[in-house]
Amino acid sequence: MQSEFNRKIEKIAVSDIRQFDTDVNQIPGIIKLTLGEPDFNTPEHIKSAAIKAIEKNKSHYTPNAGIKELRDATANYFNKKYNLNFNGTQVVTTVGATEAINASLQTILNSGDTVIVPTPIFPIYLPVSEINHGDYALIDTSEDRFVLTPEKLERFIENNSELNIKCLVLNYPSNPTGVTYSKEQLEALAKIVEKYDMWILSDEIYAELTYNGAHTSMAEILPDRTILISGLSKSHAMTGWRIGYILGPQKFIDQVVKAHQYMVTAPTSIAQYAALEAMENGFEDAAVMKEEYKNRRDYMLKQLEDAGFKVASPDGAFYLFAKIPENCTQNSWDFVRDLAKKAKVAIIPGISFGPGGQGYVRISYAASIDVLKEAAKRIKEYMANK
Repeated sequence: MQSEFNRKIEKIAVSDIRQFDTDVNQIPGIIKLTLGEPDFNTPEHIKSAAIKAIEKNKSHYTPNAGIKELRDATANYFNKKYNLNFNGTQVVTTVGATEAINASLQTILNSGDTVIVPTPIFPIYLPVSEINHGDYALIDTSEDRFVLTPEKLERFIENNSELNIKCLVLNYPSNPTGVTYSKEQLEALAKIVEKYDMWILSDEIYAELTYNGAHTSMAEILPDRTILISGLSKSHAMTGWRIGYILGPQKFIDQVVKAHQYMVTAPTSIAQYAALEAMENGFEDAAVMKEEYKNRRDYMLKQLEDAGFKVASPDGAFYLFAKIPENCTQNSWDFVRDLAKKAKVAIIPGISFGPGGQGYVRISYAASIDVLKEAAKRIKEYMANK
């Protein structure tokens, strides 16, 4: 054998976010504000629907793209909530948004194609692009309040004409910054995407956790070029159910369902019937969680600012992206390790999210207010001793 393993797999690393989360488990009494894991439970009506599906023996293979009722209900849900115009045949039900991203990039990428990824950003898009025979190019948005501007996008494209750019990734509200895009900002970006004939992979998994105004989907603005990624993990506290969605133009859906089929066959049948209940009768399930997250955001924002941090505009999701105070090391890995050791609070280093992240940390407020109060107390005591 010339090589025992796939070289692309050998090249990538296990997520340092997950690795750090595992490492800090060894610290007695640690408070973890690391992962994007809602502390809410799945709504009772959704759990009941899953139990009924089991009792009715809904345990057989389903169509690859998901049961028809769920695809139709998902299209209706997204159309109503975000002013879209999908039908059920334009939906593929996936094993979480992670599989949706993987299948989508596998579908559009050929060897030598490049994916533009604005940073800081959750790093999944980078190894997935490489595994699927593409390349990626990063654009640091930290000087523009963590928003990709059309001017910066076009300048990058013009200055890198040798690249075969296939796709632009957008993730908003953003993990890790919580920053989102207005309709006007999206319209301006859409003009550049159309001009240079690209796809947009629009990861809107946190759409229902938008705090300032309504969420605008890129699929409303540029439906023929947008691959919309979403799911139920954040909106309905269903992380472990592993239900995601791809919505897009029919010509794309007809191709992506092939990639999806050979990855997973189909999502778990019981989870699909739970998702059907969420889509048909859970239109406002996120509202209570959203209000509580907003309260937590406001609390942690004040506590961090009192401790000397400067925080990016937290418009959505459940993260704060905070600039480390000047009297501390600006190496974000050194900072979070020292904080975990001395204050027993675990947060994620900003550099894990790419260029523009050094000197920042990401704090998840997807934890109870009591946990957040104790974490804030420890952080403030730590900073007082710097």
